[in-house]
Amino acid sequence: MKQLSRVFLAIAIISAVLLYAVSRLNSSQGYSGAKTLTVYNWGDYIDSSLIKKFEKQTGIKVIYETFDSNEAMMTKIQQGGTAYDIAVPSEYMIDKMRKENLLLPLDHSKLPNLKNIDKRFMDLPFDPKNKYSIPYFWGTVGIVYNPKMLGNKKITSWDDLWDKDLHNQILLADSAREVIGMGLNSLNYSLNDTNKKHLQEAKRRLDSLTPNIKAIVGDESRMLLENQEASIGVVWSGVASEIMAENEDLQYVLPKEGTNLWFDNMVIPKTAKHISAAHKFINFMLDAKVAAKNAEYVNYSSPNKMALKYMPKATVNDKRFYPSPEMTDKLEVYKNLGQKNLAYYNELFLEFKMHRK
Repeated sequence: MKQLSRVFLAIAIISAVLLYAVSRLNSSQGYSGAKTLTVYNWGDYIDSSLIKKFEKQTGIKVIYETFDSNEAMMTKIQQGGTAYDIAVPSEYMIDKMRKENLLLPLDHSKLPNLKNIDKRFMDLPFDPKNKYSIPYFWGTVGIVYNPKMLGNKKITSWDDLWDKDLHNQILLADSAREVIGMGLNSLNYSLNDTNKKHLQEAKRRLDSLTPNIKAIVGDESRMLLENQEASIGVVWSGVASEIMAENEDLQYVLPKEGTNLWFDNMVIPKTAKHISAAHKFINFMLDAKVAAKNAEYVNYSSPNKMALKYMPKATVNDKRFYPSPEMTDKLEVYKNLGQKNLAYYNELFLEFKMHRK
């Protein structure tokens, strides 16, 4: 019995030593509780060198995870399996998350660089007074096209996409809000319309576009447009900017009927365990030079007015990607439609995709 006790004691000592060693190793690598920050963001949506810079400045180790849709992000946070300290949802999802008590209020006194944000991107309806979110990037949904492939034809509206000469030329984003929204806009309806008659009309309108659609794709649109395998794409502004840098023949236009003006903001989910570190990270990303470097990497529009001073004039003066306040006032921000209405949008989008087969 004494021998068995000695065995158990030896095991306990060895276990304690191993636990201590692992703890020291984690600490040396920046993984100790107070020195770790878990960030949940869209894929390739930050300059990784900035993460390293933040780690060096603060001693806080950043664990970076990615998601590919607002819905996937919210589901993961609702489940609570991972204690995310920062997430970057879009405007309509921020509205939904705050109403479902999934976000922690921000302490603006810990965000002195907040003064750098352009006031026209603050205090928006999805988060009054920015109680829960801070602007990260913004942009539009529009049409990128290759005039040379179209015989120098100009695209100025959604309606232009129904031209019979564009057979098998168009790439659509694989996203219900964007595609159904395009159908609604082409009929001069709101992007946030929930009238089922209008939505059915938009779906029929989209069905009639089928002969002109080459594919409904995600990131593949970049390669297809760059390689001139398609002449037109309905894309987000940052995607357009990126592929235009690779192919100077391409143009980007905001359709005259209207389109989406979107915002991605930084939030602190209710799962957060390192709230002080989260505030430090947000404030770091609000630094003018940091925001400028990040914008040049990501290719989306920065809401940081001070950052624009450190960016190429050709970039910030390009009205396609930094449209005037007069233009942005004419665009629509997605609203939280509610689960029932969003499900109907998704149902119509699925029917539309099936109609093509």
